[in-house]
Amino acid sequence: MTEDQHSQETAERHPSPEEQSGQQQRHPGSGETMDPPPDHGEESYRGSGRLLDRKAVITGGDSGIGRAVAIAFAREGADLVLSYLEEEQDDAERTAELVREAGRRVELVPGDIRDERHCGHIIDTAVSTLGGIDVLVNNAAYQMSSQEGLLGISTEQFDRVLKTNLYAMFWLCKAAVPHMPRGSAIINTSSIQASQPSPELLDYATTKAGIANFTKGLAQDLADKGIRVNAVAPGPIWTPLIPATMPKEQVESFGEQVPMGRAGQPAELAPAYVFFASQDSSYVSGEMLGITGGQPLT
Repeated sequence: MTEDQHSQETAERHPSPEEQSGQQQRHPGSGETMDPPPDHGEESYRGSGRLLDRKAVITGGDSGIGRAVAIAFAREGADLVLSYLEEEQDDAERTAELVREAGRRVELVPGDIRDERHCGHIIDTAVSTLGGIDVLVNNAAYQMSSQEGLLGISTEQFDRVLKTNLYAMFWLCKAAVPHMPRGSAIINTSSIQASQPSPELLDYATTKAGIANFTKGLAQDLADKGIRVNAVAPGPIWTPLIPATMPKEQVESFGEQVPMGRAGQPAELAPAYVFFASQDSSYVSGEMLGITGGQPLT
């Protein structure tokens, strides 16, 4: 019998920190060359029609958490628009292939979400090609570890982190909401860094706290429109961002600090996004769900 996301064997097969290579990659990194490779649910996610014919936009949809969410949404019956950087085209094509294998439509929109016009283009593409937008997943993010803390963060880096993680979310929501019918959902990716900031990720942690607060406020703002807004707060997750933004020694020990003693896999987050996108969460808005390997959010 093929293992799926519900089997105990699937949950227990994920690698420990001792199995993680200390490899380094250029930003934004690629999941195709990671050692060990991330599990996005390619072999394990089994859908049940919970998002049948829904139309979703996923930023950072080429790899990591974005790819896992794309696979899960497609197998649940959704059509997708995937946003990603141009240098991530190969990873995006692989994700698109997995979506098509699930029998769903996918549109690829490369470009930099630090540009407000490009954010508008992403939403316009969903409206014109899919016929609308029911789910917006603000998942794309930028981080770069600074071993000097505050003094090691340049204005250029700070600007890039805020533009990618906060401004783009604001622009995408503002462009999408006029096209979203009642029953739609916005799902933002925050982080355990929102409440437990690491000094070497000061700028990134600041944006993730902002995302948490934005989520709570926007949920109240859009409640009368019937649009739910929630956030997922990952702990340490094994994605291309890790070897692309952290020094070798941190990569080798990544995830060992949480009670479960290992990094999470992207596939382990996908069900949370499905929950927030589906009517299973019809009375849930303004919430942040921590998926942290047992580490408390506060």
